[in-house]
Amino acid sequence: MTVKATLTAAFPEARRISNFLERDYGETGVAVSLDELPDGSWAVDAYFEEGGGEEIAARLRDRLGADAFGAPIRVEALPETDWVIAGLQALKPVAAGRFVVHGSHDRANVPAGRTSIEIDAGQAFGTGHHATTAGCLAVLDRLMRSRRFRNPLDIGAGSGVLAIAIAKTLRRPVLATDIDPIAVRVAAANAALNNVGRLVRLVAAPGMLHSLIRNRAPYDLVVANILAGPLCDLAPKLSALIAAGGILVLSGLLPHQRERVVAAYGLHAMGLQKAHVFDGWAVLVLRKRA
Repeated sequence: MTVKATLTAAFPEARRISNFLERDYGETGVAVSLDELPDGSWAVDAYFEEGGGEEIAARLRDRLGADAFGAPIRVEALPETDWVIAGLQALKPVAAGRFVVHGSHDRANVPAGRTSIEIDAGQAFGTGHHATTAGCLAVLDRLMRSRRFRNPLDIGAGSGVLAIAIAKTLRRPVLATDIDPIAVRVAAANAALNNVGRLVRLVAAPGMLHSLIRNRAPYDLVVANILAGPLCDLAPKLSALIAAGGILVLSGLLPHQRERVVAAYGLHAMGLQKAHVFDGWAVLVLRKRA
């Protein structure tokens, strides 16, 4: 019998809970997914093959402790089926600019002339289904049609989907970082699966704290799809790594957070060029002044 445990919270808390469960239960075969709900909240679903509902709920409350942020836990027994296959089939291909992000089950359904990026739902954020990822892909497509970037950087790579898109388009080396070592491993595997493993270099690093990030600067294209708070905190060091005339793409923020983020980067010679909104999420394009 499969037992499904669901925790519901706002996106930052839900992502932290999802990452915690992946690290704590990932090696035991427990599947974890992170999905947006119609009301804007997020559901973390964990599927257990052993144990009863009350036992699993008690175990989760004990293991998560304060990390659960008071998120309610709901457990239910599911009918026998292959939930991995069912979950994959529910993820339809996402088109964003020239790119189509799809799972392995839709490999044969990519339209001709589009750039395929194969990402199965797994242990890192970024299957292309969330507006922040799809919006970044659409913006990157426009930018790379008009300019030939030579030294790109992806901060907060997640599944590696943005770094893969850049590498496939530019055929240039891309440095990609994430604070989560699990995400780094997943992104490296995804890059290899998409035949750009030799172009995408993955490193585990909090913020700018890795010598390779500094040594490969300055960058003419930087993309950071994280959250407004961390984006503002990174403004001084991240701006310093960008070449004059270089482009910075920021996402993971809500429209009302735009002015705060633009102001933080404006203090460091980064001027706003364009602001886009995709399904209620903002994507900003900034340029480094001389």
